[in-house]
Amino acid sequence: MAPQYSATTDFPGIWTDRIKNECVQTVTTKSSTTDSFSHVELLGRQFPRDDYTNVTSKILSLVGKNLHNQKNHPLWLIKERIKEHFYREFIGRFGNPLFSVYDHLSPVVTTEQNFDKLLIPLDHPSRRKGDNYYLSRTHMLRAHTSAHQWDLMHSGLDAFLVVGDVYRRDEIDKSHYPVFHQMEGVCLFSNHELFEKVENNDVCRLFENGFRTPNKQESHTLEAMKLVEYHLKQTLSKLITHLFGEGLEIRWVDCHFPFTHPSFEMEIKFEGEWMEVLGCGIMEQKLVNSAGAQDKIGWAFGLGLERLAMILYGIPDIRLFWSESDLFLKQFHVSDINQAVQFQPFSKFPYLSNDISFWLPSDGYLENDFYDLVRNVAGDIVEEVTLIDQFTHPKTKRVSHCYRIKYRHMERTLTQAEVGFVHKKIGNLAIAELGVEGRF
Repeated sequence: MAPQYSATTDFPGIWTDRIKNECVQTVTTKSSTTDSFSHVELLGRQFPRDDYTNVTSKILSLVGKNLHNQKNHPLWLIKERIKEHFYREFIGRFGNPLFSVYDHLSPVVTTEQNFDKLLIPLDHPSRRKGDNYYLSRTHMLRAHTSAHQWDLMHSGLDAFLVVGDVYRRDEIDKSHYPVFHQMEGVCLFSNHELFEKVENNDVCRLFENGFRTPNKQESHTLEAMKLVEYHLKQTLSKLITHLFGEGLEIRWVDCHFPFTHPSFEMEIKFEGEWMEVLGCGIMEQKLVNSAGAQDKIGWAFGLGLERLAMILYGIPDIRLFWSESDLFLKQFHVSDINQAVQFQPFSKFPYLSNDISFWLPSDGYLENDFYDLVRNVAGDIVEEVTLIDQFTHPKTKRVSHCYRIKYRHMERTLTQAEVGFVHKKIGNLAIAELGVEGRF
């Protein structure tokens, strides 16, 4: 069991109450928010712990924040701009929006929803414990908003957007955070809807008994695939132009996703550099069929709201999205969601960095376990963790890692004493929980 720490006796007097709250509440990986060692309690439900449970108290504390639904938050602005665009571009015959929007779906999903329904193989690396937050073997925090695709199609929807927080274990730096926000889009077409503007459309068909190639699925006709691909790329090109303005250079890169084929990534040329902004493709027909829409063909896309907001508004650090400071939030209080906003940095407080090195156990060590431990102890005062040295002993073959941890508070200057105290806690817990042998 991890050692316990006292907020009143273990923290030196120079620590402010705020730093105590930031660090004490997350200093152990099984905090009171999980209710007990036998189960995890979250959003009014209890999930029995098992050998897959790896969600931390730090992550549990972020569930339900729903930054994308907080009015005038930069992620809310991006979401609303995209919603407005789809409502304006896709209108039914009676003036109603064709796309419905779901932005309050629970982030707790089954592994079946997150993987199986999306045709993700059992041995696919995206299922690894090292990359996901599992509540149990059967339930997890969604790793992507695609986890809701099947259910919404199965309910009879043909066109929808899903927006929500997603959870992935990852490295620590200015562009990665274990919780971020995605938007998913799906659009399905019947034979009539896809070919209604095509001459001699009475001979056009969605499906055939053909062969899979790099450019199409075996059940899709070439003409159907080409029309759906064209519609997809036109839709997304118009969206990105709406967000960034005219004259933006766009290119499409072929890629692979388990649930679409063919699949593409969109890159934009921004400030002289090509940047990937979203992934998309023609939905696997097996997935569409299993959801009960076997007479339709469709496309899907997914994009990250933080990535778009960081580019559009010039936000340099992903941790800022979680700031409750008015110095940050008031910059996005605008009268028009399409109003141009450029983030103005408030005082840049200096960082402090400390190194930590240890021998790894013979097996079972995952870097993401260490990153989670660091986040759990230090919270958001950690800006970056970098593996700066890896050494294998020539005789024993034991492996040593040395990490540099960069500490920077978003709202005040940290002292070396404060950082040193947190750093020591990280080292002690790494020994207790990860089985490493300290070299510090």
